[in-house]
Amino acid sequence: MSLWTRLVNFVEGVDGNEERLKDLHEEELRIASAALLINAGTIDGNFDGAEKRKVKALLQRRFDLSPEELKRLFKEAVAEERDAVDLYRFTKVLCRELDQDGRKRIVEMLWEVVMADGVIDEFESNLVWRVAELIGVSTRDRVTLRKMVEARLVD
Repeated sequence: MSLWTRLVNFVEGVDGNEERLKDLHEEELRIASAALLINAGTIDGNFDGAEKRKVKALLQRRFDLSPEELKRLFKEAVAEERDAVDLYRFTKVLCRELDQDGRKRIVEMLWEVVMADGVIDEFESNLVWRVAELIGVSTRDRVTLRKMVEARLVD
């Protein structure tokens, strides 16, 4: 069931159920995060195995997903990312749902995907910059996060 269908079902059945609203927000956060990570992997025109594995590992670790949940999320996020005309539909969710530390974690995850294949393409770097700007992560923090990820890859 797509996020849109779940949203329509929620609105039609509004009964003050806070748990359903919380679940909807969590699912929206998962999809937005996954779509941005997938975008980072595909923006250079080559979504290779290392990048796919990295995206899946980051999502599984961040959201504590079962293999079935991860497979469903990945499939849905690929479709959402493919249909998106801009980044705003995803970054607005991150701004609403995450505090500053959570937003920095997303930028760090983007760097991890971008560096997974060993090459930082100019489109990938630009994507991380644009997402960081849209979610309010400073240039200083973005560069610091890049250096942290690079240092982990060297070790």
